[in-house]
This record gives sequence, structure tokens and C-alpha cells, in this order.
Amino acid sequence: MHTLLATAIVLSLGTGSVMAQSQTITADVWADNWFEMYVNGEKVLEDSVPITTERSFNAETASFEADMPMTIAIMAKDFKENDSGLEYIGTNRQQMGDGGLIAQFHDAAGALVAVTDGDARCLVVHHAPLDVACAKESNPVAGEGACGFTETDIPSDWTAPGFDDSAWPAAVVHSAQEVSPKDGYDNIAWDSSAELIWGEDLHQDNTLICRITVGS
Repeated sequence: MHTLLATAIVLSLGTGSVMAQSQTITADVWADNWFEMYVNGEKVLEDSVPITTERSFNAETASFEADMPMTIAIMAKDFKENDSGLEYIGTNRQQMGDGGLIAQFHDAAGALVAVTDGDARCLVVHHAPLDVACAKESNPVAGEGACGFTETDIPSDWTAPGFDDSAWPAAVVHSAQEVSPKDGYDNIAWDSSAELIWGEDLHQDNTLICRITVGS
């Protein structure tokens, strides 16, 4: 169960303007299967376990300095062997993977400043297979028949604070029952407002990019 997910999230704290000021932020992030995160266009965190590691469901916690307001951009991926979107191809476990992402952010005083929820803007950039029947094929070939796929170019500046994500759809919130988070997920004390997000389809949406802006 692995998916490539790219996610950028924008959260707004208050309606007034905020003078740029640096703060120490601590992030907790769990993804199935892999993620990398940017703040104000700079990469600050990457899943330490390679996406090719089978059943990797670890969480990452890290602190970094960020100027406020800040834009958090996360790319998330579920594992897939190729563009068919399948894993364990050619074995009796051949199947579509499934994804999921959750994150929360606290300031140095321990106050919650941002979470993943339905306010995040997330663009699915890889969706496969186009037909779930692909998972049952004896010789699935990416791009052929049921194993077709759609791929969207990732904007070069998607992590930048000034990027316009208004046309991106809102993230879809999924329940813990649907995602079945495990392993590293259980090591984090998640705030009740932090929610598991992905595209509409946990199985066929393989790569997402999402954005959140904290402060305005």
C-alpha cells in the first residue's frame, strides 16, 4: 500500500495582515507511503524511509524555523511499481495500493497552528489504473486497456508562497477506518482537528500535491 502524494496546504489564522516574523515550528507527518514537505518554497522534511520499502508507514517529527505567514506544501506518494498504479505485479498479491496523509504543526509554545483537513488544496497528479479491472489482469501493461493512467504536469513553482492554488480542489477527508493508518501513526498524539486526507479515491489516486497558508 503505497502512493505518491504531492500535497500543498494553506491555513489562515485570523483575517488581519501579519508582519513577517520567524517562528520555530514542529511538524508531525504520517503518510502512506512517502512524502516530502516544503515551507515557503524551501524543502524542510522528507520521509526517511524510501518509498520502495515494503509496508513503510512511519511518521516523521521535525522542527524548523519559518517566517510568518508561511505556506506549507506537501507532496505525497503511494507506492506503485509503474504507471499502471499496481503493486506486487505478477504475484498472488497483485493489487492497487491505497494512500493517506495526516499532519499537524505546533509553535514553540506548543500551540497548534495548522493541521491537514478539508481546507487543504490538493491536486492529484497521477491517477491509475483508470479501470479497477486492471488489478485482475494476468499481464497488466501500463497505458493499455484497463491499465490506462492520467498524469498531470506539476507546476514548477507549486511550493512557492505566491502560487495560485485557487483552482485546485479541496482535499478529501477520509476516516481512520477507511485509511487504516498503522505503525508510526500510533506513535503521535494527534490533535482531534487533524484529519486524514487524500484525493477522492484512496486506491487510484497515487500522487498528490497540496497547499496550506498559515497566517495572512
